[in-house]
Amino acid sequence: MFRIYCPYCKEHREEQEFHPIGEANIARPNDPDNCTDKEWGEYLYFRSNPRGVHQELWVHNVGCRKFFNISRDTQTYEITETYKLSQQTTVNS
Repeated sequence: MFRIYCPYCKEHREEQEFHPIGEANIARPNDPDNCTDKEWGEYLYFRSNPRGVHQELWVHNVGCRKFFNISRDTQTYEITETYKLSQQTTVNS
């Protein structure tokens, strides 16, 4: 078990209070009504699965219920940063 810092509550909380959603910062197609099935399918289902630092979307579902991003190393589970959706990361992935 590890502790996650919520950038909205401004405190570290137990991992069980949070839920990972998936890869962060995925660009939605500009015109979803007119994109191909292939483009829409890639947007919905295909994600990178990198080794090392990765940007992820999480929700504090037992606390403030807000979404935020985490920079996390997928090999060590080390969280290097958490930040609000409106902020940019300072970690290069």
